[in-house]
Parts: sequence; structure tokens; C-alpha cells
Amino acid sequence: QVQLVESGGGLVQPGGSLRLSCAASGSIFRFNNMGWYRQAPGKQRELVALITSGGSTNYADSVKGRFTISRDNAKNTVYLQMNSLKPEDTAVYYCNANEVIAAYWGQGTQVTVSS
Repeated sequence: QVQLVESGGGLVQPGGSLRLSCAASGSIFRFNNMGWYRQAPGKQRELVALITSGGSTNYADSVKGRFTISRDNAKNTVYLQMNSLKPEDTAVYYCNANEVIAAYWGQGTQVTVSS
């Protein structure tokens, strides 16, 4: 059973930075892609950033130029570096990993951007 454990969330002021981590229980080579999603209160869960097994990345328009997704295969971990945070980035952030026939989710980590 695959487990994804997120960490790094918290409270930050507008303009600040946070780095989220997603540690997988096994090798991340098995996944076609991994990504970060977020869900704000009263809103649908949305894709924030995606990274493929080959290292290609894709971002939501709202975070382009501010967020960076990366992976460390040796540590079985995917990161989301978030800079220039805005109040509208406030949400629960979820890590996701996809195989051909299965998808896995972490438990989520809260990010709150407020002064």
C-alpha cells in the first residue's frame, strides 16, 4: 500500500514563502506522474503543479512564476516551493501520485496566507 505524507504547511504572511514536501513510502519511479492539488473552503479541488517521471512540469496559470515543483528520486520525495504567496493561495494542499491503474493521495497539509 502506497503512503504519501505531506509536510511543510503553516501560516505565512502575504509575500512569504513555504516549501511543501511529499514523502512516498516507496520508490517514486513507479509513478507516471506526481502532483500537488489544493482545495479551498467551498471550492473544488484543483491541480496546482504536476511533474512527470521524465521531469516535465505543468502549472496552473494562477501559480506560474511563483511555485516550483521538483522531485528527489533518491529521497522518494516531491517538493512544492511556493514564493510570493497570496491570500488566495490559502487551502489544504494534497499530494497525488498516479500509476497506470491507481491513484494515491496524501492526507493534506493546511497552508494559510494571512497578515
